[in-house]
Amino acid sequence: MRTLHVGGEAIQSAMRIDDPHALALDYTRCMMSFLLFHPEPREALMIGLGGGSLPKFFHRHLKKTRVRVVELDPAVVAAARQHFALPADDERLTVEIGDGAQALYPECCDVLVVDAYHDELHVPELASGEFYDAAFLALREPGALVVNFMNDDPKFDQYLQRLERAFGGAVLAMAAQYDPNILVFAFRGVPPSVAWSTLRSRAEKLEARYGLPFTRYVSRLRAMNRSSAQELLIAE
Repeated sequence: MRTLHVGGEAIQSAMRIDDPHALALDYTRCMMSFLLFHPEPREALMIGLGGGSLPKFFHRHLKKTRVRVVELDPAVVAAARQHFALPADDERLTVEIGDGAQALYPECCDVLVVDAYHDELHVPELASGEFYDAAFLALREPGALVVNFMNDDPKFDQYLQRLERAFGGAVLAMAAQYDPNILVFAFRGVPPSVAWSTLRSRAEKLEARYGLPFTRYVSRLRAMNRSSAQELLIAE
């Protein structure tokens, strides 16, 4: 295992040397749960590169998805290229150096992934009400925003409330299975509820396709979100 550290001991990214395109960290695997609700993304924007785990996974497995990554630190991009097997830019992947908070414009993507930290803290500019409003407008319908938070973030409830305001309540949260992370999913243009039987059926198909434990993710979603015995409630 090779790990990336930026300014401290916290692991920012990890790669299995014998399988560089696999998602080595639990929380990154859990982030793929958005596929339960939006299984065929066309264009993804990722803010924060790290070692490039998610861009590599998208590039290898989601052949119909174009990925644009915006990373603030040129040294992180260089490390991902040199040490973490990030492929060269092509027609399906572009990596650019810039400010992710300035990267949004209306309907620029249908999946937006935010996984950006500074000194082991969530970047506040990427968790403001203004940013979440812009994120809503940046998504084409159907669209999904995926945000990685640490489970001990003292501002998590505040961030979650901002997301709910920006997305009209269409927000789900899920604790990672093993890592100390909470993944939050916010949606634009998806149904307000989905039957558990439908989610389980989708999970089984996704699990067979991608080799990730989507059936367990359904159980994690059930534990943290409003639901009935029949369905998961996504919005009011």
